[in-house]
Amino acid sequence: MSGRDSRSLWPFHVMSKPTGPICNLDCDYCYYLEKENLYPGNQRWKMGDTCLEQFIRQYITAQPAGTEEVTFAWQGGEPTLLGIGFFQRCLELQRQFARPGMKVSNTIQTNGVLMDAEWCRFLRENGFLVGLSIDGPSDVHDAYRKDLRGQGTQAKVMASMHLMKRLNVEFNVLVAVHRVNAVDGGRVYRYLRDSGATFLQFIPVVERAAEGASTGEQVTDRSVSAEQWGQFLCDVFDEWAERDIGRVFVQIFDQMLGAVLGFEPSLCVFQKRCGRAMAVEHNGDVYCCDHFVDADHLLGNITSEPLGTLAADPRQIAFGDAKELTLPDECRACEVLHVCRGECPKNRFRFSASGQQNLNYLCAGYRRFFNHAMPVTQEMAALIRRGRPPAEITRMRNGKPPRSFGA
Repeated sequence: MSGRDSRSLWPFHVMSKPTGPICNLDCDYCYYLEKENLYPGNQRWKMGDTCLEQFIRQYITAQPAGTEEVTFAWQGGEPTLLGIGFFQRCLELQRQFARPGMKVSNTIQTNGVLMDAEWCRFLRENGFLVGLSIDGPSDVHDAYRKDLRGQGTQAKVMASMHLMKRLNVEFNVLVAVHRVNAVDGGRVYRYLRDSGATFLQFIPVVERAAEGASTGEQVTDRSVSAEQWGQFLCDVFDEWAERDIGRVFVQIFDQMLGAVLGFEPSLCVFQKRCGRAMAVEHNGDVYCCDHFVDADHLLGNITSEPLGTLAADPRQIAFGDAKELTLPDECRACEVLHVCRGECPKNRFRFSASGQQNLNYLCAGYRRFFNHAMPVTQEMAALIRRGRPPAEITRMRNGKPPRSFGA
């Protein structure tokens, strides 16, 4: 590839950090706040218009021929700190550079604190999908998700969720699972479901211990244990399977069902290889992944190297291939490898029973959950193969025959 807008041979995704790590909250478990240390002395944490234009142009034009849709993912830090005007400019640039017939969509991840009716109208009118961070009821959410004064944020975030629902903003709820809420999977799920959440993503909090003690199982006290993670997912799955199949959508359950049906997972952590999801910082620096924003994984800067070239950089390819190539033998022989694939490399820092590196810290939890959920998931897959809705399994499990129109 050559030229300022080199085209990649394969589709790739970029997580954009237009405010860098700057946020209006001070969540205890946030992995990104410390990234401020990568830019000592920096006083401007906003992606400037020149960099923004280069990013949007390059991201669109670098996609391979025939790409039908490009999704921009805006994260932080807290992207709403930039104001609506910044995202109006993003939309202008996207319309300017989109190819004929290409769909351009946007997602934004937010803590919800700044959400108001004006934001909701803008997001709805422009088709943004919102990822809203809520960890559950106030006693578990406020344990770690605090504002800059150390106060809990749950009441404000729930008000934002209800406002988005009332104003028809499309949103998913993102739940960070940590040691406080991990023991209450059923309660967390019921609370969010009963509050009106219909799309849920569960994200395990795994924080490596302080520098110098970052090997083996040394994690912070906030981190969810493998056993807690597995139990949490099992508890949520049982609640969901009892009455909510087809009504509430849980990302990891959908990914598992897809894998059982033979589809390639859309979520990078469950794919055989990674490396197709990079991160761009506020100044145009591009990193291998948003979980590997550090000096060792800096690929370059879009102001000097085309994004398409960076996507095909040998270092990025090696980074992605390592996900599969470094799997320990225990993983390769595991009965749930086809759905797990070793999960995210950032969590693969344990030693296996045979002494091999790169076993996932959450391995025992994933293995427990996938085995627990497999029978019901296989039943749902069988229904789908017969052209029936998987929600019928809820009626069958409750002793009721599925409704039929003679099929």
